[in-house]
Amino acid sequence: QVQLVESGGGLVQAGGSLRLSCAASGRTFSTYAMGWFRQAPGKEREFVATITWNIGRTYYAESGKGRFTISRDNAKNTVYLQMNALKPEDTAVYYCAADTTPGITGVLTTSGTYDSWGQGTQVTVSS
Repeated sequence: QVQLVESGGGLVQAGGSLRLSCAASGRTFSTYAMGWFRQAPGKEREFVATITWNIGRTYYAESGKGRFTISRDNAKNTVYLQMNALKPEDTAVYYCAADTTPGITGVLTTSGTYDSWGQGTQVTVSS
């Protein structure tokens, strides 16, 4: 497992933008598949976006397509989630996750796949 620390959450008006960051420990961050999930009050945790470790392929939940962008900077051991055109329904705690399985391939959209999680950062979008 690795330690993950999210930052960048906050309160924003509908239509605004936020960029979440997730800093990871470990010397092999470049080999981790990374993902973002979110959990709204009273709801289950849901997939938001993921990026592979090898070719940086990205995949998004329908709710974020065209508005969210996941990226990674392996030199900084950091993954980002740029969120634009935010809506009140995007309000949730956002979690960063890592799958450290060596050589993991494919698009990872299931929370159970990931073995390391951050503590979460609150995103609140006001109408």
